[in-house]
Amino acid sequence: MKYLPLAPQGTTPLRVLAIAGSDSGGGAGIQADVRTCTLLGVHALCAVTAVTVQNSVGVKGFHKVPGNVIAAQIEVVCHDIGFQAAKTGMLASAEIIEAVASAWRDHAPDAPLVVDPVCASMHGDPLLDAGGLDSLRAELFPLATLVTPNLHEVRLLVDIEVVDAESQREAARALHDLGPTWALVKGGHLHGSSSSVDLLFDGNDFHEFESPRVDTIHDHGAGDTLAAATACALAHGYPVPDAVAFAKEWVTECLRASYPLGHGHGPVSPLFRLS
Repeated sequence: MKYLPLAPQGTTPLRVLAIAGSDSGGGAGIQADVRTCTLLGVHALCAVTAVTVQNSVGVKGFHKVPGNVIAAQIEVVCHDIGFQAAKTGMLASAEIIEAVASAWRDHAPDAPLVVDPVCASMHGDPLLDAGGLDSLRAELFPLATLVTPNLHEVRLLVDIEVVDAESQREAARALHDLGPTWALVKGGHLHGSSSSVDLLFDGNDFHEFESPRVDTIHDHGAGDTLAAATACALAHGYPVPDAVAFAKEWVTECLRASYPLGHGHGPVSPLFRLS
């Protein structure tokens, strides 16, 4: 695949801010974001929103970081270091979402923002309450350059069960109506074909991104990785459709390179880049 260009040695690389929770198992969350940015030659900045207690089997619990602390993390890196794009992951509560939205409006309103609306873990463990869903819709989606829900998150956000191409388009329209500039409905959980089709919509035009399905159960962190890779491409100035196309190819290669870990689902892996 074609990689993003690297900064010359000794010069400051582009920066992406990851606003997300920490995964103690190292498969998803901030850990996946930093891995992705690093292997793409981008410096990752972090605003940690929650500390999860999880492994490859599931999430055993989590501790939320106070909203004012999260906002302060965003403010200090924005004013000192700066960044060219950002992505969100686990935000855990309405308070946190509102703090992130407020900090974004105050400090980085013009930067590209990828919102990955994490509502539950891949094992079904809830990571966001009903009030948080309302805040995502009302506070954060209108600020987003792109939202990247999976099909479970689509159902929670717009009450549409995606079962085919027609309902995927209906869901993309409903998500776009919530305010983001672009809406991406990921098709990885839509089974029944040998390929995975993600659908991107900007209010006028649809763009389809198709890739072969990878036969693996080790797909922990795939959503985080896709959103982070998209943010890296946006930091390089890619138009949104090109950034999504790049990220789709990147996460497919990460799925091919995924590995077993613990007793459950292992992570997708960008380590293929090292070879």
